[in-house]
Amino acid sequence: MHLLYRLSLVMTASLQLQSIERAGYSMQLFVPNPQEVQENYFRQKQENENIPFPHWTRIWPAALAMTDFLYQHPSLTRNKTVLELAAGLGLPSFAAARNATSVCCSDYLDEAVATMQRSAAYLQLSNISCIKLNWNHLPDNCQADIVLLSDVNYDTVEFDALNRTLQRFLQQGATIILSTPQRLMAKPFIEKLLPFCQQQEETIIDDTAVSMFLLKY
Repeated sequence: MHLLYRLSLVMTASLQLQSIERAGYSMQLFVPNPQEVQENYFRQKQENENIPFPHWTRIWPAALAMTDFLYQHPSLTRNKTVLELAAGLGLPSFAAARNATSVCCSDYLDEAVATMQRSAAYLQLSNISCIKLNWNHLPDNCQADIVLLSDVNYDTVEFDALNRTLQRFLQQGATIILSTPQRLMAKPFIEKLLPFCQQQEETIIDDTAVSMFLLKY
């Protein structure tokens, strides 16, 4: 029941191009119409109060911070294979595709993947693939030089599983770029990663304090 409600919520929202204008770059990508998303959500919430809001349908400050970071440090992704997990709308992946050999942009929701595919086609990115992937059930051959995660540590129930996923990629020799709002409840999760932190930056995006972590063994 949850999944059916979730799918119908977003699939009834039309897509529109959103322009991103930042210092040093600009980009367009498709996003679900926010008014339609809101209307569909509140209408269906009357039938099922447990419907989760589709937060992936908007661009969050952490995604903008990561995209800024990738534009400011192009050598990180140059000639590398890149994987973004829980990508949502995929903005950081599209930035990485400028320099990377290949980019795998993934999310566990079908509608998010379909939206990313639409944007990738519009941007004419031939080195990017958009696929359905769940970090709790990664295939054994899932590897990358660079792993991107933006605003993923918001649910304490998921922290242990997410940490295991990050440890897996670190042990494979990957570099992880993690972008996260500064949430007090996420402090224990971040503290476990600090021994692998090679670079940390703080920035303010739309009045939100965001931390960037570059992690590697």
